[in-house]
Formats: sequence, C-alpha cells, structure tokens
Amino acid sequence: MLAGCSVGPDYARPKTETPAAWRAAGQGPAVWPSPDWWRGFGSAELDQFIAEAEHNNYDLGAAIARVREADAQIRISGAALLPSVQASGLAERIRRPPITGASVQPSGTGFGSIGGASTGGTGSISNLYAVGLTASYEIDFWGKNHDVLASAQASDRASRFDEEVVYLSVVSNTAITYFAAVGLQDELVVARDNLKAGEDLLALLRGRLTAGTASALDVSQQETVVAGLRAQIPPLEQQLRQFVNALAILVGKLPEQVDVAPGTLTKVSVPAVAPGLPSELLFRRPDVQEAEAQLMAANANVKAARAAFFPSITLTAQGGFESVALGSLFNPTSALYSLAAGVTQPIFEGGLLEGTLEQQKARYDELEQVYRKSVVSAFSDVENALVGVQQTADQERLQNQAVTTARQSYDIALAQLRAGVVDLQTVLNTETALFQSETLLAQVRLTHIQAIVTLYQALGGGWQAVA
Repeated sequence: MLAGCSVGPDYARPKTETPAAWRAAGQGPAVWPSPDWWRGFGSAELDQFIAEAEHNNYDLGAAIARVREADAQIRISGAALLPSVQASGLAERIRRPPITGASVQPSGTGFGSIGGASTGGTGSISNLYAVGLTASYEIDFWGKNHDVLASAQASDRASRFDEEVVYLSVVSNTAITYFAAVGLQDELVVARDNLKAGEDLLALLRGRLTAGTASALDVSQQETVVAGLRAQIPPLEQQLRQFVNALAILVGKLPEQVDVAPGTLTKVSVPAVAPGLPSELLFRRPDVQEAEAQLMAANANVKAARAAFFPSITLTAQGGFESVALGSLFNPTSALYSLAAGVTQPIFEGGLLEGTLEQQKARYDELEQVYRKSVVSAFSDVENALVGVQQTADQERLQNQAVTTARQSYDIALAQLRAGVVDLQTVLNTETALFQSETLLAQVRLTHIQAIVTLYQALGGGWQAVA
C-alpha cells in the first residue's frame, strides 16, 4: 500500500538505435568470446601473466574495494526503512545544597528536619535508577526511503559493472603489453639478422678491396649501412625494457621481478572471433550496463527529491522502569511508557528542496547522455575493431609477399655482385628494401594480434549480463 503512494517518475530505459548488422563483419558464424578468451592465443606465458594480474593488479583491487563500499552503502541506506531501537540505563546520585532560612532542629545524628523532609546539615542526597527502551519509526508513506535504498542498490550494481570494466581493461592491456614485448623481440631478431647480413656483405667488399676488385667507396657505403643497422638495436632494446616494466605494473610486481622469455609472434595462434547480432552487444558490454545502472540510481534520487516535499510521519514509543531504590526498580509500580506520533511538513526551506530536485533532474539528464554515448561508442568500438582485424590481416598477408619478393631480389643481386654483373648500388637498394620489409612485417604482425585483442575487448570479453 505504501509503495502505491510512491511518487514518480518510474525508470524507463532510454530508446537507442541499434544497427541491424555489422558493416565490417565477415560471412562466418558468430563466435562470441569465452570467459578465458586469451587462452585462444596459445601462450602459456601470457596465461601466467594474466593470472597474476587477476590477483595482484592494483586497479582491480581498488575496484573490488569500491564494490565493498557500495555494499556497505546499501546497508546504510536501508536502515531508514527499519525501526530504530535504543536501550538506555541510568544510575544517578544527586546531592542538593541545604535550604537556607528554614528552622533546623538539631539531632544527635547531625541531620535535621526541614519542612517535614529529611535533610543533612550540608544538604540532601538522593538516588535515581532507570532502564528503558526507545523505538522510533518513520512511515515511508511517499517512498522516499525506498527510493534512497533503490539508488544505493543501483549504484552497487554500477560498482560491480565497473569492476568488470576494470577487469576487462586489465586483462586486455596485459595481453597487448605482453604481445608488444614479444613483437619487439621479433624486431630485435630481424635487426640483428639484418646487421649480420650487412656485416657479411661488408666483409665480402673488404676482401674484394684487398683483391683490387672493389673500391674504397664501395666499402665506405656499406660501412655506413652497417653503422645504421647497428644503431637501430639500442632503441628497440630500450622499448622492450619499457614494455616489460609496464607489464610489471599490470601484474603488481617490481620491474626487477618480471621478464619475458625469448619468443616470437609467429608461434602465437590467431583465434577466430566474430560478433553476433548488434542487439546482443549491449548485454555483453559491462560499461554500457554500468552507465544504465548509474542512470537508474539517478532516477531513484529524483523520486526521493520529489518525496521530500511531502509530510513525514514518525512514530515513537518509549518504555521502561524508574525508581529511587535499586531493589524496587523492576516493580510494576515503577513502570513507565509513552507513545507519540508526529507529522512534519516542510513549509519554507529557502529553496533547498527545489534546488535539490532540480539538481537531481539535471544529474539524470547528464547520465542519460552518458548512457546514449556509451551505446553508440560500443557499436563504434566493434566496427573499428572489425576493420582493424580485417585490414591488418590483409596487410600481413601482403607484407609476407613483399618480404618474399625482396628476399629473392636481394639474393639475386648478391649473386650477381659476386659474379661482377651488377654494381654495389644495386645490391644496396635491394638490401635496404629487404631490411625495411622484414622490419615492417614484424610490426604488422604485432598490429594484427593487438587488433584481435582490441576486438575481444570491444565485444566485452567473455562477460555478459545475467538475465
């Protein structure tokens, strides 16, 4: 009956547009991510890093603590719906000063009689004992307290969705950072192989210079190439160390405690992932669910602000025992009780109630825009990730072909140089093209794998809302 008196507005999910299909989706069947989607890459080391991040990541630990805060806030907000009961006890000894101006008859005990009451020469002393219970309850006639509790419950759900958002971000960033470190190892291998090839050619030219079949200019040109190849290695080693340090932060360890074993992205499996219907995405993205939970909390706050304009009814009951002698404290004649009902109607609050209502309505409007943006961003994230996966896959395939062609050109030019058919400049051109193609291939392979991780993140990982 009291719920029927609750003031509005009732929450209704804002209407948003949903695309009928993905523009960049492939033709295969939908394969939504599983809860442990990162295992599809087939890297035991990545699995270990993510397991450590799940237990030790500081951002995730803070998100879990925020959930506990929200749980406690529910208990705080729900307390207003229950009676408040307090127990009290009193033991009081009172000394009163003597009454001056009265006739005091002396006695052998040092006490006299004043107006028929027994007093001491230095005043009177009396005792008072009391125990009791006091209960008060506010009738939630307009649903204000229920709305406050509903707001706390919605905020609690938002904090749990936020934990999932942080978790997905931590897992995705751990995978991206790990693959970046392995990708830099690939680039270092390419750089060292290129340096070795350059040094081999330089040794060949120096031998020909000694034999008189090459010029000092040929040797100098190749020395310049070798020096440039050697200079590419320190920056790559620096970036590798920085990514490992970033990985240490994600797994909650000191940089000295973390290292990435030698590996290559060529051995990483490429899992199949494709989104289902766009309408399903909103229930697989914890950030969208978080935005809606915050909107529901704001709606409940608007209702509570409206209810504050109406009268509040409070019931109070008090009962107990009071006596001047401890032995007779619990006698029936020492019992006392009181019952009271009070109504309070706000009349003039200096604009407090109106301002609070307007503030909560504006907050709702703000969060409604945030929710709409989160929906649009979710669809956009998936479309961008799908395009990224497709294009980087095509780029990796084409770059593999470019490396194969560049390798063939370099081998032919090097053989012809040994035969004296071509000059050094031709070899240098094919050498530079090969080195650049191999470096770009390592970078494109990393970009493709990171694009897959981004797609998993855009799809909400393996999380989905419980119906």
